[in-house]
Amino acid sequence: MASILKSLRLAADPTRLRLLLLLEREELSVAELQEILAKGQSQISTHLAQLKQAGLVDDRRTGKNAFYRLQAPPELMGLVRQAAHEVPESDGDLQALRLAMRKRQDKMRRYFDELAGKFGRQYVPGRSWKGIAEALLKLMPPMVIADLGAGEGTISQLMAQRAKKVIAIDNSDKMVEFGSDLARRHGIANLEYRLGDLEDVPIRSGTVDLAFLSQALHHAVHPDRAVAEAFRIVKPGGRIAVLDLNRHHFEEAREMYADLWLGFTELDIEKYLKGAGFRNVETAIVYREPDAPHFETLLGTGEK
Repeated sequence: MASILKSLRLAADPTRLRLLLLLEREELSVAELQEILAKGQSQISTHLAQLKQAGLVDDRRTGKNAFYRLQAPPELMGLVRQAAHEVPESDGDLQALRLAMRKRQDKMRRYFDELAGKFGRQYVPGRSWKGIAEALLKLMPPMVIADLGAGEGTISQLMAQRAKKVIAIDNSDKMVEFGSDLARRHGIANLEYRLGDLEDVPIRSGTVDLAFLSQALHHAVHPDRAVAEAFRIVKPGGRIAVLDLNRHHFEEAREMYADLWLGFTELDIEKYLKGAGFRNVETAIVYREPDAPHFETLLGTGEK
């Protein structure tokens, strides 16, 4: 009876209950559990040690990593599942778990991350990121593209080389004036600048093939509304691409770059895109700056 009571007392703690629910679905490392639960390593390890001592979980060591798996009896897990609705965070845990599994399975991305780290260290005549970008742009099908939060429009001008039309939106009069003048001087006739806000885009509904936000969403007062506006202007079958900063703690960015948000997590971006109505949503960390504060670039895509 004592072991049953001890198990019930352990499972009654919200964090340990969440751990049991997660481990019922997947075998997970401490690092993965940290990321899913957004808690520190020592706290997670303490809870896992208590669960292991009670025989509710077990661990398997692979090199330097320890993976935890469920050992709790079905009768106890039946009670844990019934109590899950009393822990609001448990619903979000399942979304975070799916993301963690996607990261684990993406071996190809890890390979290319390693390859990208070597890119540029060795000189190869004619090889450059600009050359690769230009080649990929040429392969892009002609589309109507909305560059939301375009700034002076550097990316807009690149995309206009191939696009049917690019509409560059920015809320700064000077940025719009500068970009428009630059487009005129370079003879880019299919690039139009418009003054407007991310949350009130001056584009008719369902008229663009791609809504593109590059390092713009963290300037939106309400990021979810900005993504909803992107959904509104995209045609059925159209897409959205969001490039932004992964969540960071560089507070100076608020003053230095007028950032309203210190980046977003992959779950944030997934929530915004799915909440707006986009489907087939995918997110990934695609770049990490080598110099402090080591900003990471997050990419989110979806289809309407």
